Amino acid sequence: MDLRCAGMLCVLCLILTVQAFTQEGFKEVVLKQLGLSEVPKLHKRDLVDLVIPEHVKNKYMSMLKRQRVKRRALPSLAGILRGIPGHTGMTGEVLYSDTITRQKLMFDMEGRIPKNSEVTMAELKLFKKPLDRTILPAKQSHRPVSNARVSVYWVQRQHNGTNRTSLIDSRLVPIRESGWKSFDVTQAVHYWLRNKRQEPMFLEVWIEGERVGSYASEMAKAVRFTSQDPKDKALGKPELVLYTLNLDDYGSPGDCREEAPMGKSTCCRQKHYISFRELSWAQHWILEPAGFQAYRCSGSCLQPPRALRRLGSGQRSCAAAGSSALPIIYLVKRGNRTEIEAAEFPDMIVERCSCVTDG
Repeated sequence: MDLRCAGMLCVLCLILTVQAFTQEGFKEVVLKQLGLSEVPKLHKRDLVDLVIPEHVKNKYMSMLKRQRVKRRALPSLAGILRGIPGHTGMTGEVLYSDTITRQKLMFDMEGRIPKNSEVTMAELKLFKKPLDRTILPAKQSHRPVSNARVSVYWVQRQHNGTNRTSLIDSRLVPIRESGWKSFDVTQAVHYWLRNKRQEPMFLEVWIEGERVGSYASEMAKAVRFTSQDPKDKALGKPELVLYTLNLDDYGSPGDCREEAPMGKSTCCRQKHYISFRELSWAQHWILEPAGFQAYRCSGSCLQPPRALRRLGSGQRSCAAAGSSALPIIYLVKRGNRTEIEAAEFPDMIVERCSCVTDG
């Protein structure tokens, strides 16, 4: 493989090698991928009462699940967190939402994740109570409604006291069935770890109709999960199940060790997180995700003998040898209208690094 091939695999990795150029260069990559010449000029009124359309949410979740990194083998159970009972006391602004039915959850994460380990999977388990048929709406002539849309959001507290949500998982739940329902919240735990907050992790569960219309919304209100409130005597409190890998035993070959100075190790993949919330040009334009682990290639490579170099073999350098896509939800300005769309950026996440020869 030569450097041209590596560059095709990951446009972003070239930008990340020059720290001072990261933000502007990354913006140019995003605009190019979307076929835009500049970031849309958004006003405050464009962000009021935004609702992510159901088809956009479904498209995004489909792309997200397809692109999620495969779980590594041999995870160990780090713990089952049962949450903190009582009211979370969270108030503030949610920038894009619709209000149907919500449940706030809070989990104490401090000291729960072993040192020198990686969270490979996190599951939120909610127990759906048996259906109370007395609260079902009267039968109508509409086509029947069998499911409710249940979505899980990570809630981030802003410095100004408001809240911002990030969609983590979403699925249809049968209204008439009871029992445990699982949601993949690995991304939420990674967000929490990235922010390194000395506070619990907050999640919100939204229950909505499986399709647009008042009848579907009324049917969805019949879905009830056991809460963290001690007054809720139903069995099956919400659980957060964490799976981790001990990096000493099962560290991924090719990933840089945490304690290795940048550029001082042999060629490896180093963590490099990009937060859309912290980029002034992206924080209101890109709605999902809140950010992503882009990674970058760092370290030295063994150089060919002088004899080979005289024959035309060039320097070997550490570069991306594999990459994956990043799904996003973003705003589009069309005249005076603001619309929400989902798209997939190819080659935005470095999956592996290797030493490649120039020429």
